[in-house]
Amino acid sequence: MRCGVADTRRREAGGDLGPSRKRITRETISLYPSGVTVSESADAAGTPAASNVRRSFARHEVPEPLREDVRMLGRLLGTVLEESGGKELLESVEHLRELSILAYDDPESDALAQARELVETYSMQQAEQVARAFTCYFHLANLAEEYHRVRVLRQREANVDAHAITQDDTLPDAFAQLSAEVGHEEAVRRLTELEFRPVLTAHPTEARRRAVTGAIRRISELLAERDSLRLGGTSLAENERSMLAEIDGLWRTALIRTSKPTVLDEVRQIMAVFESTLFNVIPAVYRRFDDWLLGERAGRIEPIVTPFVSLGSWIGGDRDGNPNVTAEITREATQIASEKILTALERSTHDIARRLTVDDDTTKPSAALNGLWTRQRQLSRRLTELADAKSANERHRAVLLVISERIAATRRRDADLAYASAEQLEADLRVVQDSLIAAGAPRAAYGGLQNLIWQVQTFGFHLVELEVRQHSQVHEEALADIAENGLDGDLKERTVEVLDTYRAIGAIQKRYGVRAVRRYIVSFTQKPEHLAAVYQLANLAFEGSDDAPIIDAIPLFETFADLEHSVDILEAMLLLEPVQRRLEANGRRVEVMLGYSDSSKDVGPVSATLALHSAQERIAQWAQRHNITLTLFHGRGGALGRGGGPANRAVLAQPPHSVDGRFKLTEQGEVILARYGDPTIAVQHIEHVAAATLLASAPSVEERNEAGVQRFKELGARLDEASRLAFHELVKADGFPQWFAEVTPLEEVGLLPIGSRPARRGLSVSSLDDLRAIPWVFSWSQARLNLAGWYGLGSALEAVGDVDELRAAYREWPVFATMIDNVDMSLAKSDDRIAQQYLALGDRDDLAERVLAEYRRTVEWVLKVIDAPWPLANRRVLGRAVQLRSPYVGALSLIQVRALRALRTGDHQSSKEELQHLLLLTVNGVAAGLQNTG
Repeated sequence: MRCGVADTRRREAGGDLGPSRKRITRETISLYPSGVTVSESADAAGTPAASNVRRSFARHEVPEPLREDVRMLGRLLGTVLEESGGKELLESVEHLRELSILAYDDPESDALAQARELVETYSMQQAEQVARAFTCYFHLANLAEEYHRVRVLRQREANVDAHAITQDDTLPDAFAQLSAEVGHEEAVRRLTELEFRPVLTAHPTEARRRAVTGAIRRISELLAERDSLRLGGTSLAENERSMLAEIDGLWRTALIRTSKPTVLDEVRQIMAVFESTLFNVIPAVYRRFDDWLLGERAGRIEPIVTPFVSLGSWIGGDRDGNPNVTAEITREATQIASEKILTALERSTHDIARRLTVDDDTTKPSAALNGLWTRQRQLSRRLTELADAKSANERHRAVLLVISERIAATRRRDADLAYASAEQLEADLRVVQDSLIAAGAPRAAYGGLQNLIWQVQTFGFHLVELEVRQHSQVHEEALADIAENGLDGDLKERTVEVLDTYRAIGAIQKRYGVRAVRRYIVSFTQKPEHLAAVYQLANLAFEGSDDAPIIDAIPLFETFADLEHSVDILEAMLLLEPVQRRLEANGRRVEVMLGYSDSSKDVGPVSATLALHSAQERIAQWAQRHNITLTLFHGRGGALGRGGGPANRAVLAQPPHSVDGRFKLTEQGEVILARYGDPTIAVQHIEHVAAATLLASAPSVEERNEAGVQRFKELGARLDEASRLAFHELVKADGFPQWFAEVTPLEEVGLLPIGSRPARRGLSVSSLDDLRAIPWVFSWSQARLNLAGWYGLGSALEAVGDVDELRAAYREWPVFATMIDNVDMSLAKSDDRIAQQYLALGDRDDLAERVLAEYRRTVEWVLKVIDAPWPLANRRVLGRAVQLRSPYVGALSLIQVRALRALRTGDHQSSKEELQHLLLLTVNGVAAGLQNTG
């Protein structure tokens, strides 16, 4: 964190570091320096020279605009730190920063020991301030990197002809490839059936406060202003003054929430993302692709692209293990979402009407439009007279103004004027569009008005489809309670809540339509009776009346055993009478959810990956046998131990017919802002995933995946067996759960107020069985090991032992290549020397050595497979970011270890509350530094 402090002042504040410390220049230690003075010779990963040279290369890789942005933001943060805490604070930050970089660059030095000793000398106030400084720095570095990504995307697109294929992984590129393989007509047919369904969830992995996110957004806007306007003189000075004020505000803002967010707080936070990006981004994706497909005819003929993005949400519907989600909360969540979309549609319709000033003489209204106007007059003479007064001889405009008012009435629940459904609104908009086309004004018809129609089709009046989730055991207990006591008897509170949930679903469907909520996900589905229970309880809630809602019960297979038995359960599910009725009504469509989190915690990441791939293959074959249109719902997280990693690459690695143009996944925690917080990045993400979904069923892709599975089936079995054995030897060792809680901030993560849901379903830390996957992954990432993402892979690769065969699998077997690449990133974000500080907190040298040995084994073999000198050496952009920020994360980790040690031993002068607060500050900072932590 370069803050511009002179060497003399640093020596005065920090003292002489001794002869063993290598003197490094300020340019050398800066995060994004302009020059490199370290050794560039290396012969093996893990040696001092290799550590040195990889940061050296990373420095060379940093583009100059990004380097300048980070240098400027670091300088401004240094100014704020000095103004706020004086030179002493600044010196403390600089001293720890330098030692951390030297410790990373030269593991042979004693810089790490010196950094640890320095941290021990901090007063509690000093430790908190230094932790806050590093955390603020990460927020600034992250926003600079995100903005540079936006800058690069815009520059790249600016250099491409209007109707050219822009780059790999885009929708035009995927469509061109698919057309070449299956023909244009078939490619268009598949395009019309394309579905991308991101489901937003509130899993507690977003450690930033909303206030912090707001400050970051404003600083980013100032950075963009500085870049785009090429400011100078007083304008540049004003920009810098504003930026200093915002950074000062960020520094002074409490980084930790004072209380846990409520479920409705989480709902509103997601609504903010919709408002800032998704409402306009999704039709922009459609428009970009349609412009390419139609070329010079775009805007003059009917679009080819039909809406293929459909948003879902678990926020307010996911009650599995979260007692804070009640039937009333579910209703309120839906109401908040509806309020947002209706407000946005009203505003958008009014804006289009304001600009649609075509005169009736030049653009004659159709008979259908005049008929619509007559019906509007019958609904409200007052509204039509007001619209007519604003739109003299502009019938199209007047009709749209009334439509806007009717949307407002729908929001207010004014029964006389409200639209009964989004389909009714779309029909009115189509009348206006058709009239413009008939009058010879296609550009007006297919411009903003088309965007509005796409928005109505995509979001309806509900914005997101709320999905309900509940544990199968809760349903079993509710049915048993009703059987014993009767519907009118003294039922348990939870049973009443289960029945009320169905009544809430019915009420929501009546008000907002079936699209608003109909999917009911059953966690830990282990037998067909668990799905039958969903329909039984719905009938009981409505006592068999016709008011019972339409529901699709969706099995969620989470554990290894459940994945293995999934097809048997699905076969039996088809015999259920309610399921047969739904298949007849919905065109034989079935959705199946796969849980990545619990399966990984159950058998380890390698076996879980292979089991999930095998289950998808078998489920896809089952669907084909029964003529079922299958959608697999991937319960992926942001972290690698929970199925994280690039979603588009994961799609292309799926078994044949497991995608078929439909991809649905959870977007969790910090991933939501990372992928959808900025409009440019959101467009790229949606395009990349949609492109992969379209291309996944191309014959060449399916053949490659099938060939890889067949050729490496025996290799997969050996990897599965060896990795699972290694994983179970660790997690089933006597005392492992207690040791895990000792050497990681597991309990403290549970104290962090970053989500409304509890970290555990109820059991104590003496059992991992009921520990949610989020704290399992989050805790290991905080301890700088990321164990949940790689443990067991080293033993598995070593057991195979054939490097040539493993490299062949990496080239030819997509699911294996995706797993190796994800582990490559996980290892790059780990630091075994820092991790040793955590492992030393537990009195189990045997477990600590087992973990470290597997780490070293995994690094060695992964690097052999990918033929690289160090993790992420082959992925330049990501590699440079991870390598350059790792020492800074290490500095925060040392402060965290200090607090954790004091809490574990009880040997401290500060209060437990002060230590917990310090530790949670560092948790927040490490999460910001690592970025995908949970």
